[in-house]
Amino acid sequence: MIKFSFIVPVKEINAYIREATPIILQIPRDDYEILIYPDEATDETWPKTRQIPTGHCGPAEKRSRAIQDAQGEILVFIDDDAYPAPDFLDKLEEDFRDAAITAVGGPAITPPHDSFWQKVSGAVFLSSLSGGAPERYVPVGEKHFVDDWPSVNLSIRKEAFARLGGFDCAYWPGEDTKLCLDLTTKLQGKILYDPALLVYHHRREGLLRHMKQVSGYGLHRGFFAKTYPATSFRFKYFLPAAFLLFAVVGALLVMFQPAFLPWYLLGWALYALALGKAAWDIYRYERSLALTLHALYYIFFTHLAYGWSFLKGFLWVRKLKSKLR
Repeated sequence: MIKFSFIVPVKEINAYIREATPIILQIPRDDYEILIYPDEATDETWPKTRQIPTGHCGPAEKRSRAIQDAQGEILVFIDDDAYPAPDFLDKLEEDFRDAAITAVGGPAITPPHDSFWQKVSGAVFLSSLSGGAPERYVPVGEKHFVDDWPSVNLSIRKEAFARLGGFDCAYWPGEDTKLCLDLTTKLQGKILYDPALLVYHHRREGLLRHMKQVSGYGLHRGFFAKTYPATSFRFKYFLPAAFLLFAVVGALLVMFQPAFLPWYLLGWALYALALGKAAWDIYRYERSLALTLHALYYIFFTHLAYGWSFLKGFLWVRKLKSKLR
């Protein structure tokens, strides 16, 4: 009997899939399958694995296909550029023994063999200054319940997923936030955070690719903050936008009213102190001074990119269009 179905959406079979699939297959169990959803299938084969072509569509639609295709009781959503730790299914099985648990999520940490610049991108998220949720990127604390979790490491009972009709395909990114909101409100389900449930997730390489990624996050979070405020209208999500407004509006005020200069400089001093705290958080995990120093200016540009996109989503965007990866 199959208990677990790994659900992997991908545009095309790529190097990440060829890396991740053999790693998943090293899990010493027989009760799982791997479903890969490319636009078009190839003739490559792996044990316990099916390629299911979908045509050109987004990740949310591909993942939702699992309702009819998956044989497992638990759907394990994971990105094409990610792979689980060897004990992943053992930890997951333990968590789902509690019938009250509807879904389980865990950290997505940077693989040790990622390049230096990929590690810099991942290090940005190790501090609460740049997202407010370092537990998503490094094992933190004890098990506890959450109401929002990314689909790079999110597992859900198939029965509950089917009751919700799958992901809302109008969103990407953001489909996971909407799913978690529906799960906790419509089904009154519980999402457990397990810090020991590890997935390794490759990061974007280069500042421009990093900023493009966080801009997408900011746009959707800003839109969700006004449309689905229950889990998105939160102080931490507004902070990058507040920083952007401080930097721009404050500079204009100083130009026309020099008396504001001391207050403007004080604001920058407080930001510098926050960056210092972020540097300590990052160094504690990475133990690399060079990586930490590069991550600091990445954080600065992350705040600008995320803040601008958040404002766009919150103030101007009336309807989001689903993006195809």
